[in-house]
Amino acid sequence: MAQERREKGGKGRGESGLWDTVRLFVEVLLIAFVIRTFFFQPYNIPSASMVPTLLVGDYLFVSKLSYGYGPHSFDFRIAPFGHEIISFGPLPFRGRIFADTPERGDVVVFKLPRDPKVDYIKRVIGLPGDRIQVVDGVVYINDKPVKREYVGEYEIPEGAYAGLKVAQYRETLPNGRSYIVHDAGLTPMDNTGVYVVPPGHYFMMGDNRDNSTDSRDLRMVGYVPYENLVGEAKIIFFSHNEKLSPFLPWTWPTGIRWWRIGTWLG
Repeated sequence: MAQERREKGGKGRGESGLWDTVRLFVEVLLIAFVIRTFFFQPYNIPSASMVPTLLVGDYLFVSKLSYGYGPHSFDFRIAPFGHEIISFGPLPFRGRIFADTPERGDVVVFKLPRDPKVDYIKRVIGLPGDRIQVVDGVVYINDKPVKREYVGEYEIPEGAYAGLKVAQYRETLPNGRSYIVHDAGLTPMDNTGVYVVPPGHYFMMGDNRDNSTDSRDLRMVGYVPYENLVGEAKIIFFSHNEKLSPFLPWTWPTGIRWWRIGTWLG
């Protein structure tokens, strides 16, 4: 009889332990879902348009609180191997809740105006009402050139353009925000007409000026509506190069860009 009670008691404790594990797992998922939905969304960099600020293989957190919540703030999409199985959003309202506006120089994730399923990340250059023009690679805001200082030559260390040398310049916007841009030489986008940013829209540019599809291309990107903003890029929490394989541990020491982890962007 005593042995039977011990067996029943042991079984109960085992079931309780399993349920506690399941409950903990569900709670962690719920907390992660709430954080991702309302506060910080993870985002990875798929292209070189924001080099040298952001590299392909960077993973960063995007703050949804920076500009408040808009129709696209709660978009949710699961598309394994390119096949969409779950899609939610945008929400059916206009404007933003707890709204705040971007500043020049912010690095922003936004929904592509012509295809809101696509996320882009660029830097805010023009605000509503601004006149933007590029002349010989120099950005003009409201007919005044943005300060641009040559800081040296840079050799791209990895990727499709490894070994290519480009000029680096430090741009300083009128509000004092400063960052490095790459210029590979004279291209059609180094000389543009005048763009007048409409009310409620923003003009975005990539830091890799000759390898960025941005607001200079009115057909592909153009002016970005305030409602399309997802959030401001804040911090790089992980980064790796093309040598990293998650299934080959010996590639981790050289494949992970340890020095980029924790880099603050906002």
